[in-house]
Amino acid sequence: MSNIYSQSLDKIAANSQPLTPINFLNRSADVYPDKIAIIHGKQKITYQQYHKNVRRLASSLIKNGVNPGQTVSIMAANIPAFLDAHYGVPLTGAVLNAINIRLDAENIAFILDHAECDVLFTDTAFSSVIKQALALSKRNPLVIDIDDPEGPGGERLGVMEYQELLAQGDENFTGSLIHDEWQALALNYTSGTTGNPKGVVYSHRGAYLNSLGHNFVWPTDSKTNYLWTLPMFHCNGWCFPWTIVAVGGTQICLRQVEVGAIVNAMIEHKVSHFCGAPIVLNMILNADESLLAQLPKNIKAMTAGAPPPAAVIKGIENLGIEITQSYGLTEVYGPCVVSEWKDEWNERSDDERAALKARQGVRYTNYIKFVI
Repeated sequence: MSNIYSQSLDKIAANSQPLTPINFLNRSADVYPDKIAIIHGKQKITYQQYHKNVRRLASSLIKNGVNPGQTVSIMAANIPAFLDAHYGVPLTGAVLNAINIRLDAENIAFILDHAECDVLFTDTAFSSVIKQALALSKRNPLVIDIDDPEGPGGERLGVMEYQELLAQGDENFTGSLIHDEWQALALNYTSGTTGNPKGVVYSHRGAYLNSLGHNFVWPTDSKTNYLWTLPMFHCNGWCFPWTIVAVGGTQICLRQVEVGAIVNAMIEHKVSHFCGAPIVLNMILNADESLLAQLPKNIKAMTAGAPPPAAVIKGIENLGIEITQSYGLTEVYGPCVVSEWKDEWNERSDDERAALKARQGVRYTNYIKFVI
């Protein structure tokens, strides 16, 4: 029904813009241009540099024929190029397809075919399995190698290396092919435990809301030093490539989830936040005591995937690491419920607090309750 509030209030650019996490980087690059956005080995990338790399990536993909709605796949460790892809690929209107690095060639080939892959970024560390997958696949994507200086190297399979692709791009590129917040942003695949992997499409709106939803249940800010123990291929790193950028935090890349590398990175970079499955918590708990004694205080950890044993929670929190347990699935952008803590539980015993934290959970702020 028409009323006075629907007159001359149509959607226009001044009052309606599509929700997209891509805008998080635009803001943080404006607000924190000289702040370190990404650390990877000896590399330190500022927000201004990160923004330029993303714009180079987007413009060079367009120059190489990438169009809105096409699929750009990536198989890589947790490295800066993967973080670039979370912004540069959707900026072109294309869809980012992050592939699980633990899959065999047959499953990778299935995903390349099912996703109708047009471009494939491949970390040279995985060139052996990717070479097999490409031989099995019916697709003939443009292949770009990522020869990470912190990686072990490997055979190059593509027409060019990632840095060569970036060199073709325009750091002043300002275009955006995101016109609708319901546009597809990412395509993720489930494990396929009951058959072939199942594709799940993420929209710009959904990724935007889930990225901000994290900050309601697990606050981060511009002082956050976030360590990448969670794979970026898993639900787009549960949307944290967007969450941390939204607040202007620093992301610390980690190629391998190995206890020595994790604990040393925490010490060296004064890590404040990290995510991981209970097995990662258990690895930390069993690290060398001399290293554990040097851990920064008040680290925040979000764990998911399975309820962590109460004994693990108790042990980790005795190290000064505060646990938040969440749970979700690929179909809902990762976490959707959280074990919300209540202040009155602070007076409980260590065992009681650990048991409470092992429970699940109430819905995230960005999820509505359906009444049937």
